[in-house]
This record gives sequence, structure tokens and C-alpha cells, in this order.
Amino acid sequence: MTEAAALRSRAEGLAAALPPLLADAEHLAATVLLGEHGRRRAGMGDEFWQYRPAHPGDEARSIDWRRSGRSDAHFIREKEWQAAQSVLLWVDDAQSMGFAGDGTHGSKADRARLLALAVAVLLVRAGERVGLSGAGLPPRRGALQLFRLAQALGAVAGTADYGAPEARGILPHSRAVFIGDFMGDLAPVEAALAVAADRGVKGAMVQILDPQEEAFPFDGRTVFESMAGSLRHETLKAGDLRGRYLDRLAERKAWLSHLARLAGWQFHCHRTDEPAQSALLWLYRALEPVR
Repeated sequence: MTEAAALRSRAEGLAAALPPLLADAEHLAATVLLGEHGRRRAGMGDEFWQYRPAHPGDEARSIDWRRSGRSDAHFIREKEWQAAQSVLLWVDDAQSMGFAGDGTHGSKADRARLLALAVAVLLVRAGERVGLSGAGLPPRRGALQLFRLAQALGAVAGTADYGAPEARGILPHSRAVFIGDFMGDLAPVEAALAVAADRGVKGAMVQILDPQEEAFPFDGRTVFESMAGSLRHETLKAGDLRGRYLDRLAERKAWLSHLARLAGWQFHCHRTDEPAQSALLWLYRALEPVR
């Protein structure tokens, strides 16, 4: 076997070992054109970022005299902010996330895992540390951490009907992301956000819903059953429930948004028939540190 053929064989073997979820997340991340320095800003660091005109109040020692000597104005040499942040992800693995409506757009769990890993790819590329709550993966950097995240996210789903965010493991003054359908009891969501707020943690919540959950296209005799089978309701006039269901769904979204604001977080609702890129870009921007 030639050297080139041997190299190709080893490369194909390595690629085959990568979880398909990671490949999909890498592809999705590549569609969000943020560039290598998509999170660059001025601050403490070693690398040059840009020159800016000096303003009243700037210290004389901050002036770059070599650059200023080429013009009639004074310029400040700014460096890139390089303090990495830690971001902890929580991704709902409950049975309710397996709902896929008519099957056209995949399950809520598929979209949640894809978004979580894609934003992890972007964050790691930006030098941040990313971890996964409930999976024993504290925030770390690097490609190996992405592989660990992909393996953990691809593990067997939980057995509960509905998921509850986990606040344990969230570092003080870090960032966090909760991704789920939030269709269960909201008390655990309130408790997790309260813990996060007490620790000075900012973050984002993304609610993933199926189009059928938002449209309620049911009529006539219908049997509603939870994904785990613990809840069941049969009706002969499903259409009569549509108005009340949509009102309660709207109230739930409004309350989730309210809880997020109280904690200093951001809230976004994403449907599985919408482009994943839009949700990814929103999520990435929502994690921008406030300095």
C-alpha cells in the first residue's frame, strides 16, 4: 500500500469513528459565517486587535506613539479580549422530546441535540470552554471535548415524560443554556433559573416545539397520549379543545419569557420546521458576554 493510500485509509477510519451528530453539527456551524474572530472585542489580552482614536480621559501610556506619529491625531492600540468564558449546556432528554409530529422535520430531540452541539462547535472555535450538565462533562476546550459532547448527547434518552433543567455544575458568573420543550411542570425551571441568578450566571433558554404542537390540527375523535404513556386523554371533539390549548400554550411561552427576564436571561421559541441556522445564530449571539 502506498503512503498516500495508507494515509487515506487512516483518515477514513478516523472519520468513521466520529458520531454522525458531530458531523451534522460541524456542517450547521459552518453555515453561520461568524469567522474565526466572530466574538472579538477590546479588553485584556496579548494580541493586537485595532487602533482607535484617543478620547479625553485616555491615559498617555495607552497611546501608540509610533502610529500617532504618522498623523495629526493620537491613537490607542487596543488588544483583543481573551478571557475565555465557561458555558454549560442542559439538553432535555425526556420522552416528550421524541415527538416528531408527522415525521417530516425530525423529532424535537434531534433538533435540540443538533443546536446544542453546533453552538458548542462555535464556542470552542472561539476559545470558550463548554460542558454538559447531567453528563459529568465540566466545561473544557478543544476538539476532544466536542467528541465527548457528541457521545453524551447521542446516549440513550431518559425515561421521564418531561425534563427539568439542572443547575448543578454551573460555575458562578459563567454562562448557561437550557434547551428543551418545557412542556412539563415549570417549577423546576423556576428553581434552576433562581439558582443561576443567585450565582450571577447569564444565559439563554430555547424552547423547541413541533409544528403540530403550535397549530393543534386535531379534530373529531382523538386520543392524546404522552410519549412515555403515563398520561392519556380521549375526546370525541378535539377541535373544541383548540382554542383553550392555544391560549394555554401562549400563556406558557409568556411565563417562560418572563422567568428568563427575571433571571437576566434571554428566551427564544424555535419550531422544528424552521431553519436550524436562525436558532443557532440567535443562541450564539445571546451568549455574548456583557462586559
